[in-house]
Amino acid sequence: MANSIRTIGVLTSGGDAPGMNAAIRAVVREGLARGVKVKGIYRGYHGLLNEEIVDMDSRSVSDIIQRGGTILGTARCSEFMEREGQQRGADICRKHGIDGIVVIGGDGSYRGAQKLSHLGINTIGIPGTIDLDISSTDYTLGFDTAVNTAMEAIDKIRDTSSSHERCSVIEVMGRHAGYIALWCGVANGAEDILIPEKYDYNEMDVINNIIANRKKGKKHHLIINAEGIGHSISMARRIEAATGIETRATILGHMQRGGRPTCKDRFYGSMMGSYAADILIEGKTNRVVAVQHGEIVDIDIDEALTMKKNIDDYQYQVSKILGR
Repeated sequence: MANSIRTIGVLTSGGDAPGMNAAIRAVVREGLARGVKVKGIYRGYHGLLNEEIVDMDSRSVSDIIQRGGTILGTARCSEFMEREGQQRGADICRKHGIDGIVVIGGDGSYRGAQKLSHLGINTIGIPGTIDLDISSTDYTLGFDTAVNTAMEAIDKIRDTSSSHERCSVIEVMGRHAGYIALWCGVANGAEDILIPEKYDYNEMDVINNIIANRKKGKKHHLIINAEGIGHSISMARRIEAATGIETRATILGHMQRGGRPTCKDRFYGSMMGSYAADILIEGKTNRVVAVQHGEIVDIDIDEALTMKKNIDDYQYQVSKILGR
C-alpha cells in the first residue's frame, strides 16, 4: 500500500441521526474491501478516551442499515474540548494502531476531528445531524427521516385540530436552525411558521392572522414553531387568551430522532461512508464529506467551520404566501 493507512477507526458523536448506521456499515465494508483493518469506537470521543475500541468485520455491520440511531452509541464529552483530552485521544489512537478516524456528527464533532488531525491522526468528517445546519453541505444525514416523521405526526394532529376547530402550536426540533420547521410548515400546509432565522417575536402578528383567518371561514389554524424559539405551551395560552379560540401545544421532541431511516438517508449514508473511507485510505486528512449541487465532495474542515448557512429567502416567502 502506497500510503501509511493500515487501520481506520469510526465513531459517531453528538446527537444521533437516522442514516448513521448506513454510514458506519459503508466505512467498515469499504475499508475492508480496500485492505485495511477497521475498528469501531463506542460512545464517541468519550469512548475513545475510555478505550472502548473493538475490531470490526463485515458481519459486525450486518442487518443495521434499516435501524435508526447508531450501533456505536454516542455521548457528549467535555473532556475532549480541552487540549489535554485531545492529546490523550491521539495517543490512544496510536496505542491501538489507528492511523485515521471517520467521525460522523455535526459541527462540534468536526471540531474534535480537526484537533485530532492537527495532532497527527488523519481524520474525515461525515455530516450527521437531523438539523440540516452544517454550512458546508446541502444535506446532512437524518434530516429526511426526521422531517418525514414530524410531517406524519403533524398530519394526525391537524386532523383532530380541524375536528375541534382549534388552533395548534406544534414544536419541532432543529436546535437553533429552522429547516425542519420550514419544511414541515410547507408540507403540512401551516398558516404560520416560526423560525429563529426570520421570526421577529411579534406575537400580535400571529394572533391577528388567526383572527383574520377565522373571519375568512378557516376552521383551524396550524402554527409550526421551531425549537430555537420554543415556549410553545405558554405561547398557546397567550393565543387562546387573546383570540378566545381553544389552542393546544404539542412538542414532538425526540421521536424525530428515531425510527427507520428513509431511502434517502440510507443511500446518502452509504455513499458518504464509502467516500470517507476511500479518501482517508488515500491519505487525506482534516476533510469533511459534503453534498454540493448533487455531488459528493470533500472540503477542508477549517474552511467548513467558517462557512455560514442561511434559510433561503425565496422558500420562506413562498411559505408565507402558501399559508394564507
